Amino acid sequence: MIFSSPRFLLFLCATLLVLAIPLRHEIKKRVLLVASCVFYAAWDYRYLALLFAVSVIDYYCAARIAASDERRTRRRWVTYSVVSNLAILGYFKYYNFFVDNLNPIFAWSGVQLPVLEILLPAGISFYTFKSMSYTIDVFRREIEPCASLMDYATFVTFFPELIAGPIVRASIFLPQMTRRIGPTADRLAVGASLFLLGLTKKVVIADRLAAPVDHVFARPSEFSATALWLAAIGYAVQIYCDFSGYSDMAIGTAKMIGYDLPENFNMPYAAASITDFWRRWHMTLSAWLRDYLYIPLGGNRKGRGRTYVNLMLTMLLGGLWHGASWNFVLWGGLHGSALAAHKFYRSAVGGRVRLPLAVGWLSTLTFTVLCWIPFRAAHMSDTIQFVKGMFVSGGRGTFPTETIAMTLALVIPAHIVGLWLARAVRQQPLALTRLLAVFSAKLRTNPISNWTLQLGTRTVVGSFVLTLWLLLILLSGETHARPFIYFQF
Repeated sequence: MIFSSPRFLLFLCATLLVLAIPLRHEIKKRVLLVASCVFYAAWDYRYLALLFAVSVIDYYCAARIAASDERRTRRRWVTYSVVSNLAILGYFKYYNFFVDNLNPIFAWSGVQLPVLEILLPAGISFYTFKSMSYTIDVFRREIEPCASLMDYATFVTFFPELIAGPIVRASIFLPQMTRRIGPTADRLAVGASLFLLGLTKKVVIADRLAAPVDHVFARPSEFSATALWLAAIGYAVQIYCDFSGYSDMAIGTAKMIGYDLPENFNMPYAAASITDFWRRWHMTLSAWLRDYLYIPLGGNRKGRGRTYVNLMLTMLLGGLWHGASWNFVLWGGLHGSALAAHKFYRSAVGGRVRLPLAVGWLSTLTFTVLCWIPFRAAHMSDTIQFVKGMFVSGGRGTFPTETIAMTLALVIPAHIVGLWLARAVRQQPLALTRLLAVFSAKLRTNPISNWTLQLGTRTVVGSFVLTLWLLLILLSGETHARPFIYFQF
């Protein structure tokens, strides 16, 4: 079920109605587990077994880790957990990739590994990382193991973030399972505001850009340099609005149920450096790679040269996490190189030289947009053809300038307003508070999901604004519900 489809909205309303019934807390948790299973089964019921296999393995491994004080035993069980998760992920996502690359090498010997027809399970990259971090945290004694297998299965299968994140850690989610589950007026107001924001990003901006962007990336040699540049910019806007839109809708849905999920995007295209970009883009993945890969590799504790190597390895593996393709490896390598170069620049120059903010912002944005080309292109040859065509006039195809102009006219002011509101959250100016009160709205902060604009639902004005917003989405958005880009990962 796609969040922007009527089918999901009916499913969500039905789930919230059941959770609103005054049932015992334990029963509501089981209702949530069943609802999550129904949601996942709508994609492919056969992989429910895989989802529960991951849950059982990691629940059992964590219990065995916590039950022992012997480091060797604890290390053995955490190794079982990590290896099993990576084996599952490796088989379903990377087997054919390695076969395609190894078979030409083995051709001289006559050995040919079979290519298998493997359907990638929805969300496998997200829920394996989420579950694997749980056993690692128990091994590090950062959290206590979950006492109930059903509670742990609810954490792993929680449907708002199951398919494409945010990557929620057990240390954030499990303590919330003692909360009262179910919608309240405040939860619905905050959740609906976030959900509508994500829906706007998805159907009004991302889905509208999808068709022309796909058309250009499918045959880059047929388009002019201007069209290729516009398509690259269009895809940068599309993937941001698509993925951050999903995150907003996931966080909003969870809030309606009664849970807080971590912030996943913080206006990344406003970043003034590549390091700042990765503090703002896919924040839960960035934090996961930092805490479970970069720091264990040594981080910046083993000298400057080793730091650069660790950054590169982390981003190469981060690129490969997105998909089994050399294009993703290239994308990760480019970002790893940029992070290493930025760290070298900061260590060499220190605070003696500061680039103008506009220069840092423009160079970071340009680099990021160019890096999205191998991320989006189907093959390495398409990446080469696309980049070559951007600087050497080739085809005559055009990109619809009115589409990119309309989306930028929405995205740029929205970023400006977002930056202003983010500052206002800290300062709480009286004039803004009074202005929001006119629309029955307020700024809400949360230690897990940062801040959000809550539109009122208890007043006529607030309800009118929400209804008008939804009508505008329906009238100006794409009618066809397109899958989210990150569903393929």
